[in-house]
Amino acid sequence: MTDTIRVRFAPSPTGHLHIGGARTALFNWLYARHNGGTFVLRIEDTDRTRSTDEYIEAIIEGMKWLNLEWQEGPFRQTDRFGVYRDYVEKLVQEGKAYHCYCSAEELEQRRHLAIAQGKPQKYDGRCRDLKDPVPGRNPVVRFRTPQQGETVVDDLIRGSVVFENSQLDDLIILRSDNTPTYNFTVVVDDVDMRITHVIRGDDHLNNTPKQIHIYRALGYEIPKFAHLPMILGADKTRLSKRHGATSVMAYYEMGYLPDALVNYLVRLGWSHGDQEVFSREELINYFSFENVGNAAAVFNPEKLLWLNQQYIMATPPEKLAELVTPFLVKETIIAEGQALDMAWLARAVKTLQERAKTLVELAKSLRYYIVEEVTFDEKAKEKFLNDKSLPLLKDLNNALASHADFSHAGLEPVFKALVEKHGVKLGALAQPVRVAMTGGTESPGIYEVLEVIGKEKALKRLEKAVSIIA
Repeated sequence: MTDTIRVRFAPSPTGHLHIGGARTALFNWLYARHNGGTFVLRIEDTDRTRSTDEYIEAIIEGMKWLNLEWQEGPFRQTDRFGVYRDYVEKLVQEGKAYHCYCSAEELEQRRHLAIAQGKPQKYDGRCRDLKDPVPGRNPVVRFRTPQQGETVVDDLIRGSVVFENSQLDDLIILRSDNTPTYNFTVVVDDVDMRITHVIRGDDHLNNTPKQIHIYRALGYEIPKFAHLPMILGADKTRLSKRHGATSVMAYYEMGYLPDALVNYLVRLGWSHGDQEVFSREELINYFSFENVGNAAAVFNPEKLLWLNQQYIMATPPEKLAELVTPFLVKETIIAEGQALDMAWLARAVKTLQERAKTLVELAKSLRYYIVEEVTFDEKAKEKFLNDKSLPLLKDLNNALASHADFSHAGLEPVFKALVEKHGVKLGALAQPVRVAMTGGTESPGIYEVLEVIGKEKALKRLEKAVSIIA
């Protein structure tokens, strides 16, 4: 085994990349980056009834969106069946594995009998010392697991975990249809890919002693293990769809930034003092298993939303304008392929980014800047577009029609002069103008809004408001 650290993320393509899988990938990626190692992507697709190419593509799409680049792969286990069979044959020839001819029905009957007698539900080993094959039956191949002593897993997160070998089964490593099983393929792949550290969820901890025995039987060095604690929902049950979106790409659809989700996921189980918001460089620099807790982490959607808002506020408006554009299409604010002045859009984004928690929210807020005509909120229209505001809006329309400077600094004196003339407070003018410009009562500062909307569109909206009142 090399001195270079090599880790892998090995999802099964039986569904989309979910939150738990993404965190496992992230911890592998960070450990590799922190130590100058290699991150391998492997697709464990031996379950041919549930694995699909569509899910493989979805997993890769999720990894790319999170910017978790891999150096090697993606490798597919279905491309390596010949390799696994060669290793199985080696173990059979060395007496470390054997053919088992027990049928599924027989095994089920014995399982029920063991339950009735209060005995362990494990294979009873009756084919262990068979000399001759049983005619008319396709055998499986079982691994000859040591039955005495104990196996110790020295886990980088949990410390030493002890398993009694007497409780372990002679697990099947090759099915009767000649396809290999998970616990065997994992070991062979990790050996062939020179994996030094196996970082995965603690739902795999019970598989680890079985795999350690296979490493030893094949004569290979055992990698170091780190089993990450589970992620739970707010009700302290295992995270599932009922706790909200669990697919990584569902968070893209909801308008989350990948760096915000990465930041949140790494904090589910890892900490660095009281710091909450991290750059990627900081995460890579600080990451170690010493600061990973062994207690289950609780997924908090509100915390993720808060973190996403922090990232939106910190993103340069020019970058945010690029990121929000697909959502403008989804919200039917612009048409597919419609070109926008990106410098102008960045200015519009800058006025709104401190208010938006997601890119979807930001896109919806941008609507009144982009569309030709706004739809009025009826209550806002009734309250602010009335006889009281009519003279103010008329005078403003006339003043702006001949006014050249539509910047914040150029607009402010126009407003001040009008409120002095009419003897009212600024809000008495600003709020009706806000409704005329946006259709509602909430927006950034009125000078900023007018500057972004521009003179031509602003005058049209003022004229419309005046005509509605009149």
